[in-house]
Amino acid sequence: MGFPSGFGLSKTVGVRMTDLNRLTHVEIDETGLPAPTAQIDQERKVAIFDLLEENSFALPAVDGHEALSGPYHLYLSIKDRRLVFDIQTEQRQHIAAFHLSLTPFRQVVKDYFQICEAYFSAVKLLPASQIEAIDMGRRGIHDEGARVLQERLEGKVIVDTLTSRRLFTLICVLHFKG
Repeated sequence: MGFPSGFGLSKTVGVRMTDLNRLTHVEIDETGLPAPTAQIDQERKVAIFDLLEENSFALPAVDGHEALSGPYHLYLSIKDRRLVFDIQTEQRQHIAAFHLSLTPFRQVVKDYFQICEAYFSAVKLLPASQIEAIDMGRRGIHDEGARVLQERLEGKVIVDTLTSRRLFTLICVLHFKG
């Protein structure tokens, strides 16, 4: 359930969600990452496309000062085993940057990859009812990853559940070792 376009209030008091509170550009710095397979490269492109299609992304007020409103450009990278969010305006003015430890994501990403592998194997061999059960588990793990991400972003960025899910997908493809 995302924020309605225009005038919804977020859970964080004082942040008015508008069409300006969104990402319009997402770029991944692949420096130091293994070269992606064709499948992983496609997954990254789809994840970015989906994220840009619909998202809710706002910076909270800090120390009583209003944050610059968007739209925003997000540059993601992994440095020293930390996920780096570099947030800029559309004019490439730096607004904020923060690092998140990848440790809290390690198990949920591992579980997500395992269940995705089971799902893709099941599609070839199992009846629809068993595939559906595996897919429900996959969605549950994906939801857990999105919840962990929202907790880690608290006080830094305000995102809705759908945006958090899509960002978690990007974290997963960034983790992929090729």
